[in-house]
Amino acid sequence: MSQPRPATAATAAIRSARDLLFAHARDYPGARATFRWPAFAEFNFGLEWFDVVAAENPDRPAVQIVSADLSSRSWSYGELSRRSDQVANWLSGLGIRRGDHVIVMLGNTIDLWETMLALTKIGAVAIPTSTLLSPADLAYRAETGEARAVVTMTALTDRVAALPASILRIAVGADGEAAAGWHDFADAATASDEFQPDGPTPADDTSLLYFTSGTTSRPKLVQHTHVSYPVGHLSTMWWLGVREGDVHLNISSPGWAKHAWSSFYSPFLAEATVFVYNYERFDANTLMEVMDQHGVTTFCAPPTVWRMLIQADLGRLAHPPRELVGAGEPLNPEVIGRVRDAWGGTIRDGFGQTEMTACVGNSPGQVVKDGSMGRPLPGYPVVLVDPVTGARVDGDADGAGEGEICLDLAEQPLGLMAGYYADPDATARSREGGFHHTGDIATRDADGYLTYVGRADDVFKASDYKISPFELESILLEHPDVVEAAVVPSPDPTRLAVPKAYVFLTASAHDDLDATAGSIFAYARGKLSPHQWVRIIEFVPELPKTISGKIRRVDLRAREAERIAAGDESGQHHDRDHR
Repeated sequence: MSQPRPATAATAAIRSARDLLFAHARDYPGARATFRWPAFAEFNFGLEWFDVVAAENPDRPAVQIVSADLSSRSWSYGELSRRSDQVANWLSGLGIRRGDHVIVMLGNTIDLWETMLALTKIGAVAIPTSTLLSPADLAYRAETGEARAVVTMTALTDRVAALPASILRIAVGADGEAAAGWHDFADAATASDEFQPDGPTPADDTSLLYFTSGTTSRPKLVQHTHVSYPVGHLSTMWWLGVREGDVHLNISSPGWAKHAWSSFYSPFLAEATVFVYNYERFDANTLMEVMDQHGVTTFCAPPTVWRMLIQADLGRLAHPPRELVGAGEPLNPEVIGRVRDAWGGTIRDGFGQTEMTACVGNSPGQVVKDGSMGRPLPGYPVVLVDPVTGARVDGDADGAGEGEICLDLAEQPLGLMAGYYADPDATARSREGGFHHTGDIATRDADGYLTYVGRADDVFKASDYKISPFELESILLEHPDVVEAAVVPSPDPTRLAVPKAYVFLTASAHDDLDATAGSIFAYARGKLSPHQWVRIIEFVPELPKTISGKIRRVDLRAREAERIAAGDESGQHHDRDHR
């Protein structure tokens, strides 16, 4: 890009909204009262935001990647702007046009950011896809997403073999030796670095198609526009607490929406640096060494990573990040307390979905209630709805209550998806009664804080009492021998169901499993009401998860039903003294 791109009215509107959030960085009431989503008919994040930022601060680091051998490389905003122009021109030369759907199946290498920005500039539609997908899963996504092309690493080209020959194939890392029928991404370096779009980008055009994680059913395809994620992530940026010049580390795999949340839109909106550590095998001590060495200021990680971190000596991190955030699934209070004791900061939980940006969160500088997801974020009309009647839950005199987390569509939150792609029935179901339905149940206290109860599909009844798996799992995780736990209903002729826990233990807890089970039962009894007591424990080498790392309780429920039907008692530990 030889000539800087001028700021547009859309650029100015986004910057004004962003700077208002910066001004209210630690002022929740002020941010909620004054923030309004910017509105415009045309916008292109690559051209009208990233390139403008790059022209103003070309030398500021945009992406920094630390490899497994701890070597480091950084790319500035100016470099990435110019390089994405080259890639956009090259892809256009291959026939990629505005509206074409392109599968992007790459790891955390700079080619990912170059490709995503280039597709945005063209006006093409990116379908970010995990590198862990099987050929069958990839074929499903290519067909459902109506893919025109696929960009992937040379090492993964065999997974593309079964896709239709009409799908354009682009290989990253071919080193001049791309397989027959494949185009070498390296050739993009020969293209012009002056990209000119074919026209303005309508704000409501499709920009992204993301598959959901599929914890309870076949993944759905979420459709986002050129504003719903690129501009909607202002809410995520504010929740993360990322600011201009920050070094933001987000532990997330490309291909899932959380990567776009915290490794693309939010840091770039803040004009911060996306920091990546590409470890081959997770090691808490090395991660802390890397964070210290490179001055990570804001850190977001899923519960699995936080649980592994607290197994190590957290005191090894001499300079903890200013902001600590958990996302993906609710984080248990025990983990939050351990990190606070060691680092002084509190892990702030939040809530959102592939279908939207962050809509609930514990924001910086506010009272954090351990175990709570926080309060509705600026720009989001979050309400609770009775899942049976469909009526809004106003709660008691203080506003407390329980229901499904929903968005009031009358207020048109910008960060919400356009719908489920090519599935009007699913879209209509998600919008019944004038609300966007998340399928997640929460309680709301008198201060407006929301606490996660569970997926509507996961909550069950035992002896006519409603059981929240998450609540029981939080208690189990406090036990020193428990690394991970998942609670599901075990069919019972008397109680309808009893809580059963699948438990993944620490390495030192396997010597006497009966004694370990007894200790866990006793600990849980001391923390839970009798109707919540875990009655069965099964120790497992791992818990079934989606590729994005979320526990698939649906698989465990089916497994338990099959076990009961078969009368299989092997591997089961029963709390026989407290039936």
